[in-house]
Amino acid sequence: MTLTVSGLVMVFPILYAFLISFMQGGEVLQGSLWPETFSLVNYFSAFERVPLLTYLWNSLVVSVLIMAGQLVLCSLAAFAFVFIEFKGREWIFYLFISTMMIPWEATMVPNFQTVQSLGWLNSYAGLTIPFFAMAFGTFLLRQQFKTIPKELYEASQVAGISRLRFFTGVVLPVAKTTMITLAIYSFLTAWNMYLWPLLVTNSEANRTVQIGLKQMQTQEIASDWGVVMAGVVMVILPTLILLFAGQKRLQEGLTQGALK
Repeated sequence: MTLTVSGLVMVFPILYAFLISFMQGGEVLQGSLWPETFSLVNYFSAFERVPLLTYLWNSLVVSVLIMAGQLVLCSLAAFAFVFIEFKGREWIFYLFISTMMIPWEATMVPNFQTVQSLGWLNSYAGLTIPFFAMAFGTFLLRQQFKTIPKELYEASQVAGISRLRFFTGVVLPVAKTTMITLAIYSFLTAWNMYLWPLLVTNSEANRTVQIGLKQMQTQEIASDWGVVMAGVVMVILPTLILLFAGQKRLQEGLTQGALK
């Protein structure tokens, strides 16, 4: 009973935002909990007020690129930290992990200056490449890779199997759940980014959906909150679908690395 009540309390804001997206301005101001009619007028208006379709496409491309970049770089880095012996490996790993304690705001200015000097403003490169190297993802995959016996890696070396083949044929299949977890986490994080896309883009053709929502909110007056909520629903719907579809994998992946 307690879990049911808690679940309803948590879901109510999302459900109410969905209902507001069908309401007219007067209904919202009156505090109605249920729209008089279910009409898609607000959804069509949301696409007319701002180029929401362009923003959605940009967010999708940026999120997929960041997700793919993190999966490739974090998995390769984790493989090196587990299976490849080199001088100072542990110290380098600890130094790399320590970057998680540095606030993102502290690195924003140098990152912006780097992106600007490379000419990556208003481009997918500037929106995605700074997020490819992720300490959390490397740590998560390293913990999972450590569950693979090193004797198996040594046997593969004796058998003449290359590191790349061992990585793709043995390590990645074993860490499939953790890889899916990292993919979901990185996609959702990239989808919800606001400040960095606002800094490195000044063109509507390159901006992401979170900036579009803010523009819609500042442009609309109080009587048009139904239009704003229609935009919000379209933005959070992909993330909710992904979260519910991968919830089991996400929970397994976050705990699997700790259960060696």
